[in-house]
This record gives sequence, structure tokens and C-alpha cells, in this order.
Amino acid sequence: MELYIIRHTPVDLEKGTCYGQSDVELIKDFIDYSSYYKNELPSTFDKIISSPLKRCTQLVTELGFNNYETDKRLMEMNFGDWELKKWDDIPMEESENWMTNFDSVSTPNGESMQQLFDRVNSFYQEIKNSPYQKVLLVTHAGPIRCFWKIILAIDLKNTMKIPVDFGEVLVLDTTFETINRKK
Repeated sequence: MELYIIRHTPVDLEKGTCYGQSDVELIKDFIDYSSYYKNELPSTFDKIISSPLKRCTQLVTELGFNNYETDKRLMEMNFGDWELKKWDDIPMEESENWMTNFDSVSTPNGESMQQLFDRVNSFYQEIKNSPYQKVLLVTHAGPIRCFWKIILAIDLKNTMKIPVDFGEVLVLDTTFETINRKK
């Protein structure tokens, strides 16, 4: 199976805002990205699955894929009490331990990278054993890093070293567990 994985386009928030699972709007010109995606993606898929957050569902609809499902396991990390706060406004004593140990330490009333990985891996194990041959996933940077961890078999802490840009298309071959990046 080929999994085409795309990250939503930029959001309409001030730079430096923590927005995880907050349901925020895309920038007004997100439609400009759609022509890029349309050139990089096949025109048909056996299955299309999106994060239920509107920044992903808006994009999948704009791409003309109206027959899609949503799956909460593809949502971004839950940052709990930090949602919609400026990263610079989160007290150092509150964020320092998480910044050092984000893989195992949860944000206040949120989740850790391990918890995010566990739900994404659950999704991956289920989808890779499905009968579909070509699947489109519309998701976020955190879940995409989890897919990298699965394929590269790297430590969760190292996934944060992998840049995940807006507009990027990843193609994951689940048969050989390889990944290709298009940008």
C-alpha cells in the first residue's frame, strides 16, 4: 500500500502560538497550496482519511475529495493548558521538564509524545493491514513525525530533528516500509 501523507497548510494564528488540538482556521490563501497538492497527488485514492480538526478537513475538501473519513488518532498532540498560549508566555518552570523529556512527560492536562505515538501507531497498524492500495492522509506535524519514527525505527526524541513543512507530501510504502519526501 502507498500512504500519501500531507500536512495541513499554515494556520491563521500569530507565529509562536501553541495550538495543538485547538480548532483553528487556515490562512486565507491556503487555496494557493491546493494547486501544488493537486500536481503532487494522484487524482484518485481507495481511501481518504483526515484529522477531524478543521485545518485538515478544509484542505481535504478544497482538494476536491468530498468522500473522506476522519480519525481522531490523526489529530495533533494535545498541549492541554498550553493550547493557544504563546510559547514565550509559558513559564519556564512549567515547560522546562517537558522540553527536555517531551517523549515521556505530558504537558499539563495534555499528552506526551509517547501518547501521541501510541495512537498514531495504532492507526498505522490498522491501516497497513487493510485491503486499500492507495490512501491519502491529511494530518499534522506531530503525527507525521510519528510515521517517520515507525519507518526509520528511531527514538522519539530524534523525531523532533526532522523538519515537517507545510505543503510537504510524504509517500510511505507500507510493503517495504520506505518513505519518500516531495517538496
